[in-house]
Amino acid sequence: MFDDLRKEGDASPFFESGEIEPLLDASIKKKTGALQMKASGKFLGMTAVQRFILATLLMMMVGILGFMLVLVTGKLNLPI
Repeated sequence: MFDDLRKEGDASPFFESGEIEPLLDASIKKKTGALQMKASGKFLGMTAVQRFILATLLMMMVGILGFMLVLVTGKLNLPI
């Protein structure tokens, strides 16, 4: 069964020799474009410092909202 598939694959190549070169050029251009995007060091147009500040503020907001939720539900009683 698999021998027939191998024979068919050897008999007729999927791509002709001239057809694959433009495809390779396009894939190489896509990869180099992605590498250039990664080399700039920006994610969503922000620098590393801006991303750090955003992550810190998000962490503080989650902590404060969680603390408020615990107070509202009465799971934590503060002696005031």
